[in-house]
Amino acid sequence: MKPIHLATTALILSPMAAMAQETLSLYNWGDYINPAVLEAFTEETGIEVTLDTYGSNEEMLAKIQAGATGYDIVFPSVHMHDIMFQLGLLAKTDIGEAPGFENIDPQFVRAETDPDAEYCLPYAWGNVGIVYNKQLAGDIKGWEDFFALGAEGKKITLLDDLRETIGIGLIMNGNSVNATEPDKISGAADYIIDNIEGVTAFTYDSVPQVISGDVAAAHWYVGANIFVAENPDTIDYIIPEEGATLYQEDMCLLASAPNPENAEKFMEFYLRPEIAAMNVEQQMNGTPNMPAQELIPAEIGANETIYPPQDVLEKLEIFKDLGRDLQLYNAEWTRIKTSQ
Repeated sequence: MKPIHLATTALILSPMAAMAQETLSLYNWGDYINPAVLEAFTEETGIEVTLDTYGSNEEMLAKIQAGATGYDIVFPSVHMHDIMFQLGLLAKTDIGEAPGFENIDPQFVRAETDPDAEYCLPYAWGNVGIVYNKQLAGDIKGWEDFFALGAEGKKITLLDDLRETIGIGLIMNGNSVNATEPDKISGAADYIIDNIEGVTAFTYDSVPQVISGDVAAAHWYVGANIFVAENPDTIDYIIPEEGATLYQEDMCLLASAPNPENAEKFMEFYLRPEIAAMNVEQQMNGTPNMPAQELIPAEIGANETIYPPQDVLEKLEIFKDLGRDLQLYNAEWTRIKTSQ
């Protein structure tokens, strides 16, 4: 899942930290990796793993471009993988030639700048939909129902992510989430502004509010299934019937990495089906590791919001790098944020 936004912290996830002679530093989305995976890596290799967190691709990129050093591995979405490659921020790993890479479903080698996985390893994928409070929201089916809650005076939240949020407007207007025509982008922003009644915040921290009933429904990631499993009578998660976005993150070695050899060891470690499956058990994401799919719990594999049927998958669209056209989105995002 793409997780609740957390303040950036450094966590030492190693029972052998005091003895470890080598280190590895990950920079990842919130809690977007199972700590048990890191502990298993340390136990096997003696390499101490530290984890810092970010809440968006843009936050991560800005920090790296501002000169942040010390990080070895980052987990950009596919379009950010392309951007970071073009900026010269990634190091070649030849992970696509590593033993075990045959476990990766080729359709997940998506980055246009890395067609042979010479740089990054496909890590996890999922969709972005709606988590809702059953009592407050009722039996909602999609975005139209979601915004209707706001019109009824109930509280809803949107992600603090310009492409995800403008993407809803593009979907509802029948356009691609990668549209670059100014009228389509402004029309998408108009859709959000016209339906902004009831939107109390643009945030990543909405799931606790949905559970408590402070918010009726929230724009959020498929990883909400973790919380649905813990609160099955209170909340649920859906892929909106009108369509939604598909996301995928890749595991990439930074060109400035201080511990590139340890980073490559970790990437190869993650190619193992049992390790990818261990991550899925806690994250409830899709995994590109084909043998791992046979090892995950049945209730996850059978959950159609995590592994959607083909007709639903065809309604999901992944973001592409828009280059200079992203400026159009930035301008409309400012208009949305100042319209409340």
